[in-house]
Amino acid sequence: WAVLNADDPQCVKIAKELDCNVAYFSMDENNPILCRAAEGECISAVYENGFITIKKGAWKIRISKATHVPLTVGGKANFMIANVLAATLASYLWGFKTEDISLALHTFRPGTAQTPGRMNIFEFSKYKVLVDFAHNPAGYNAVADFLSNIEEPEKIGILSAVGDRRDEDIIECARIAATMFSHIIIKDEKDPRGRSYEEIQNLLIRGIKSACNGTTYEIISNEQEAITSAMDRAHEGTFITAFSKAIHFVQQKLDEEHERIISGARMQ
Repeated sequence: WAVLNADDPQCVKIAKELDCNVAYFSMDENNPILCRAAEGECISAVYENGFITIKKGAWKIRISKATHVPLTVGGKANFMIANVLAATLASYLWGFKTEDISLALHTFRPGTAQTPGRMNIFEFSKYKVLVDFAHNPAGYNAVADFLSNIEEPEKIGILSAVGDRRDEDIIECARIAATMFSHIIIKDEKDPRGRSYEEIQNLLIRGIKSACNGTTYEIISNEQEAITSAMDRAHEGTFITAFSKAIHFVQQKLDEEHERIISGARMQ
């Protein structure tokens, strides 16, 4: 079996060259590829009416509400819903029972232990920090879509780039970031991969300015200092997004805050 994204024209194109069974998933129940699959009694997976659903021809088998699946962050991360559809479909085709698939989806929780660097959200007393290692325009767009569902009034971004990316990709990532955040901190990667830090920074600044929306920015080269600076300027309701691998540093900061709170309670 090949499990393919019916919403991606390139995946649909690949199907024509495969010598195996093909099954599709889609975020749109009215996707024409899925509609044709239903007419042929094929198996597919679809996001419909808030549910992760397996379709066998015209029959629907609802596996779970998306909001009940921790990976989807309360149904706010559409790209994670798509990932869940793919995993659900692959599991069903393999032969797992629907109740076992549902249980797995409900009990697999994103975090530093099981999904390090992928939508790790840390809740501090006044603000939140998201750590995700998105590093290309597709990843940035996925995070932008998620942040559009977040109600926090202020959003700060911490980003960088590496030298083995195309100029246009680095610029585009920064442009997308400028649509997400009111303020951006540019940091340096430990390994610039063939370019100078200044050249990478200039490309990122070009991308930020190309958004033409007044997003402010600053350069704090050291990653930990950049994250600390964002936390220091955060206030009630700030949502910080760090495109970074510094999960353990953020976890350490969270542990320190919890310890201060506990110590303060003991003093009282």
